[in-house]
Amino acid sequence: MRKILISICILIIVGAGFAWWITAPKTLPADAMAGITGTAAKGETIFYAAGCASCHAAPDAAEDAMLVLAGGRALTSDFGTFYAPNISPDVEHGIGGWTAQDLANAMKRGVSPDGQHLYPAFPYTTYTHASLQDIADLYAFMQTLPADATPSKPHEIGFPFNIRRALGGWKLLFLNDDWVLDEASSAQLERGRYLVEGLGHCAECHTPRNAIGGLDTARWLGGAPNPSGEGSIPNITSGGLSWSESEIAEYLKSGFTPDFDVVGGEMADVVGNIAHLTDEDRAAIAAYVKAVPAVSAN
Repeated sequence: MRKILISICILIIVGAGFAWWITAPKTLPADAMAGITGTAAKGETIFYAAGCASCHAAPDAAEDAMLVLAGGRALTSDFGTFYAPNISPDVEHGIGGWTAQDLANAMKRGVSPDGQHLYPAFPYTTYTHASLQDIADLYAFMQTLPADATPSKPHEIGFPFNIRRALGGWKLLFLNDDWVLDEASSAQLERGRYLVEGLGHCAECHTPRNAIGGLDTARWLGGAPNPSGEGSIPNITSGGLSWSESEIAEYLKSGFTPDFDVVGGEMADVVGNIAHLTDEDRAAIAAYVKAVPAVSAN
């Protein structure tokens, strides 16, 4: 019996050590950004494509104030309430002390400069598709924005979701750089896929999630419950949206639907961002949306 207990203890210790090792935060190679120079003018496009201000501007911010990334907006989920942090260039309370490599690790690996797992309320599972050049450009643009000294609000999450180390296991399941639309038959579709599956992180809202918060790729863009508990987010595949490519592109530019209704709610911020892109980019997004497999309307 003593030998059995000793064997069990050894197995528990070995298992715990393996779990600790495999769930450790994994960063990019230390020289990943070496030789890559960012351009602020190009980074502005990345900033709007990625929708940074929609989450990180202060609540109720509008117009020029949207460029003050003081944070504070609440993101409600089944796992608790997450507050978007200050990502302005303020050194103490924002990310003014970050390097471009730090930003790349956050966006592509979900790891903070101090080596902590970031919660996937920050959509690194889709930002992981971002190219290192685009991240360098985004970093250069973000350095030109106003600094703000507002402290970030702590998240309101309880046990066991407040154990960040457990996110290492979650990432093993859901963090990868595979494309959902694995074949893009044209340069336009490739661009649309990059904008929708990557920078635009459209699936983060429009795709349902499983019990532990992973995106259900079998119902990609097929609509989902609103995390706030109020209503639902629509199915934007051809199974739920009958608009043509040109109608989708126009909606993303002007905010007007084919029925002359006007965009509202959180989607208004999305349209406000995508309106800064080119007509070619909006056409690419529309082409992608029409190309993804249809999900039957609920």
